[in-house]
Amino acid sequence: MGRKFFVGGNWKCNGTTEEVKKIVSVLNEGQVPSSDVVEVVVSPPFVFLGLVKSSLRPDFHVAAQNCWVKKGGAFTGEISAEMLVNLDIPWVILGHSERRLILNESNEFVGDKVAYALSQGLKVIACVGETLEQREAGSTMDVVAAQTKAIADRVSSWSNIVLAYEPVWAIGTGKVATPVQAQEVHFELRKWLFANTSPEIAAATRIIYGGSVNGANCKELAAQPDVDGFLVGGASLKPEFIDIIKSAELK
Repeated sequence: MGRKFFVGGNWKCNGTTEEVKKIVSVLNEGQVPSSDVVEVVVSPPFVFLGLVKSSLRPDFHVAAQNCWVKKGGAFTGEISAEMLVNLDIPWVILGHSERRLILNESNEFVGDKVAYALSQGLKVIACVGETLEQREAGSTMDVVAAQTKAIADRVSSWSNIVLAYEPVWAIGTGKVATPVQAQEVHFELRKWLFANTSPEIAAATRIIYGGSVNGANCKELAAQPDVDGFLVGGASLKPEFIDIIKSAELK
């Protein structure tokens, strides 16, 4: 059975109420392949989750951009997995490089977050990726394998995990991993899953690419055999996000 193409839009820390309404309007009017062909998830800031969920077309889903590592309580500023479940938010992004690098979230902390979110019934977009220095040092696979291992050590089922490979040097920089570079890492990640989890998990887990994906480069990237979709940053705030969703038809 083929892996269903997955397109996520990470809106990051952007938007006003009016801007969010405009983005949702564009998405609602977009002509895209059916949900049998592509799974679409958008991730607005926490304050807009309710607005987006209530106004977005039903075949698109909503993700939070983060959640806390355990049950809620005296953790000022955090949002618990239980709260997201209570709001009927099905997805959460965890381990994004911006949180790893700026907020010093370790591999182990991200692994714990993924395991807890799954235990509460959320589905997880789990992000891995290397910095430019790590790539130039030839340690890309060591880095992404260690990040993936921290998740694999803590979870038994991968059925609700989408793995997002996001080279840090390509996020918001305009630099994009070439289709060959993306395919190479996705292939190695799948090989790692085959050896360290199971052949079934390796075959079924969707590995998506993130890092300056846009309407111009999405088709060439989507054509790669181990690229199962995208986690889109800046372009997910623009009408070209519809074009990126349409690249699912290449599969």
